[in-house]
Amino acid sequence: MIRVAIIMAGGSGERFWPLSRKKVPKQLLPLGKNENSILEDSINRASTLIDRNNIFIITNELLVDTMRNSLKMLPPENIIPEPAKRNTAPCLALASAYIAARYKDISENKISIAVLTADQNIYPLDKFTYSLDKTMEYAEKNSCIVTIGIPPSRPETGYGYIETNEPFEELNNEISFKKVLQFREKPNAEQAKDFIKTGKFTWNSGMFFWRQDVFHSEMKKHSPEIGNKIDELKEILIDKTHIVSNKLDNEVKEIFTNFPSISIDYALMEKAQNIVVGKAVFQWDDIGSWDSLDRTKTKDEKGNISDGNTSLIDVNNSIFINKCKNKKVIVAGLSLNDIVVVATDDAILVCPKDKVQNVKKTVEDIREKFGEEFL
Repeated sequence: MIRVAIIMAGGSGERFWPLSRKKVPKQLLPLGKNENSILEDSINRASTLIDRNNIFIITNELLVDTMRNSLKMLPPENIIPEPAKRNTAPCLALASAYIAARYKDISENKISIAVLTADQNIYPLDKFTYSLDKTMEYAEKNSCIVTIGIPPSRPETGYGYIETNEPFEELNNEISFKKVLQFREKPNAEQAKDFIKTGKFTWNSGMFFWRQDVFHSEMKKHSPEIGNKIDELKEILIDKTHIVSNKLDNEVKEIFTNFPSISIDYALMEKAQNIVVGKAVFQWDDIGSWDSLDRTKTKDEKGNISDGNTSLIDVNNSIFINKCKNKKVIVAGLSLNDIVVVATDDAILVCPKDKVQNVKKTVEDIREKFGEEFL
């Protein structure tokens, strides 16, 4: 059995605007351990179990060269360019076809795949490696699709949830698995509290595990408009996956751009009957918006996080980030609570900390008024 990782890294990270931009999105920012990018952290975690020659990044065409230059630990041909923005189901279908073509001489039931994301803070490393190993092993042996659920520590409204028929048992740091009853959309605050009370819900981590043959079969069954094209994509890509290019074949682009824009949750996870969830034994946090820094960065005695030239007087529980290249620019705050301020050379964001999930609305407004210049 060969083990392979696919790391999805094509997002624009709009909730981290103005620091996250199209050409340098969130996953390439130094938000990880020891000032690594969070994508580097994701690769380093995966490589504790999976050979780096078998770790693939799929991202949009604009970022391919940047990633190849910054991710020297991976073979350059393992950075797969997406021809267009089509959400996670087409993304994973293309990555799967690419892998099938790369390992064309290996039976698909002997290829085990871990789908990981580029925007998560996970620790401790040994518990993640253990979970990765056991979850891949479960998917390999049981011909099912497995996801990892995160035990909720708060009534979070920014994550999707996974429901099981019964609560997980406490197994002293051993991962256990249960059949998924259903995937639930991001709840409101009251729903989130109710979810947690039952003990039957975990957060949807966005990590998935399957054998190649199981994924292809399930996609053909539940999302045939995408699944039925995987073999065709594979045939086009055979003998081309060792070519270093920032664009794929035009035939690939034509097929890919005709795919519907749909998430893997909608295309497959909510329809398939053989979905199993493993309860995580590691700590996990989604680095999705500015407030996630509260849980990953060091704070001062007043609960503030600051970076760059800043002056904070009577400021509490706030985030002040100054990334202006001009060192004569200072960002100052006076008598403020629970505020996020992020300054760059051409844009400044100011918002209440509890509204950072809505930064995408600001990005949409800027796009409508000013085009792509500030994005």
